[in-house]
Amino acid sequence: MADPMTDRLTYARPVPTIGDASTAAERALAPDAWALPDDLASLERVVGARRDIRRFRPDPVPDDVLTAVLTAGHRGPSVGHSQPWRFVVVTEPATRDAAALMADRCRLRQAAGMTEESARGLLDLRLEGIREAPLGIVVACDRRTPAAGVLGRATFPDADLWSCAAAIENIWLTARAHGLGLGWVTLFEPAELADLLGLPDGVETLGWLCLGWPDERPPEPGLERAGWSRRVPLEQVVMRERWTERDAPPSHLRAPGPDALVGARDRSDALLTVPGSLGVLDTVLDRVTALTAVDGPGTLVVAAADHAVTAYGVSAFDASVTADVARATREGTSMGAVAARAAGLGVELVDAGIRCRRGDLVTTDALDEPTYAALLARGRELGRALADDGLVALGEVGVGNTTVAATVAAALLDATADTVVGRGSSADAAMMQRKRDVVELALARVTSAERRDPHAVLRRLGGGELAVLAGVVLGVAEGGGVVVLDGLATSVAALAAVRLEPGCAAHLVAGQRSRERAHADVLRELGLEALLDLRIRAGEGVGAALATGLLKDAMRLRREVARTSAV
Repeated sequence: MADPMTDRLTYARPVPTIGDASTAAERALAPDAWALPDDLASLERVVGARRDIRRFRPDPVPDDVLTAVLTAGHRGPSVGHSQPWRFVVVTEPATRDAAALMADRCRLRQAAGMTEESARGLLDLRLEGIREAPLGIVVACDRRTPAAGVLGRATFPDADLWSCAAAIENIWLTARAHGLGLGWVTLFEPAELADLLGLPDGVETLGWLCLGWPDERPPEPGLERAGWSRRVPLEQVVMRERWTERDAPPSHLRAPGPDALVGARDRSDALLTVPGSLGVLDTVLDRVTALTAVDGPGTLVVAAADHAVTAYGVSAFDASVTADVARATREGTSMGAVAARAAGLGVELVDAGIRCRRGDLVTTDALDEPTYAALLARGRELGRALADDGLVALGEVGVGNTTVAATVAAALLDATADTVVGRGSSADAAMMQRKRDVVELALARVTSAERRDPHAVLRRLGGGELAVLAGVVLGVAEGGGVVVLDGLATSVAALAAVRLEPGCAAHLVAGQRSRERAHADVLRELGLEALLDLRIRAGEGVGAALATGLLKDAMRLRREVARTSAV
């Protein structure tokens, strides 16, 4: 065919069988022809309806839906078409339990560095999706390819991380279109999460995605509804030509599964009260009532032992006080026993070494191996026996054991003596210094590897009552029960138990925060927020008994408060 203007022959345009078949002329005539007008309204609805979901149903996500969601992520844009994302799908309860504990720790650590008002707002946010959602997806970025070898990363080395974030957005929007909820949790220490999943060096996580059917229908973003933040107007974030400043952040024990957790929350949702009306108690109750063994009068377990470390002048009281308080506990007249009776609890006194001073920590181990093993087993057996009889509160009696507990805390937390030693009962400045000296000398006796071994820490640096209490925690958790902690000594015993069996963490309630310096750090490591903060110094399980009474009252509220009609 000839062109009449040039009298030249024209040919049919070669049309590629793959790739872009459009012509420049076609594109010039209709620059908007690439649009999908029939889909715009749907896309706008999906984008506008995307929400960070925190409450999930336990129902499984069908494999084909999961595949569709992951495929959308894999179709995300990536710098240099590098596709650096890797998706780790997590269903194993033990992995979820460990991840949830990590997130709880980080939440409490972050709250500790905020103003009181901001901290309360953070602590009120629900982060239970890690345990409740049927699926976890950890998006990791494989950064092992040198940046210079990827088009676009030589100048922007972090563009691979941005690519993974774009993949997450694709996942999020596709999940929403399918009716799934997604919550993006980044309250983790990245190295801890990477270690949990066995990620190789050079692969980094971008957090944990909770994926499942939502148990809420939020009309606006959760943080906005909670008063945490608000969406700023578009004109406040758009600038023209240049920047303009404008006013504008593994265990064999298993925690309760999603069915139990959501079921417990479902029951509370029918109460004639606003959600979360009991604050911290509601969060604790959701978890506690998901466990099988919470009914019954309950028991205060008090473990008592003497400590040879008192010879170094670390206590203001004579060692004979341990036996006196233990006898009063047995007779029902000690502070702990009376508090237990007021809370409707029975009392179980365990002689873990009264009038039996073993190693002094400074020169010798607290316990020999047979004694330690026997005491741990004794506590474990007792815990299993008590788990079906209601809440189990912990207490201890032992002159000098604040020094012992501080030493154990320092070993487990890899902390220094200066950061863990508190006043105990009535210590003066000179005694405080002696306690610090003892802790330093005791820590010098154990290696870094031994500090990572809870058994070694309890045996070499602990004492009889700590071994028993750690066993009780393990036994109660095995029996599906609930342990209410008291002060520093009971909490470090629980921390050792959690290091041995991470699943124990879901069975713990922090009854109180004591005045001991290291107690807050230990509770943060356990991911727990205390029910009471009364600066109690009594020991003997007084704080745990008071908190247990409060918890039992709260459980009664859930049983007896009027219900609303099911919708």
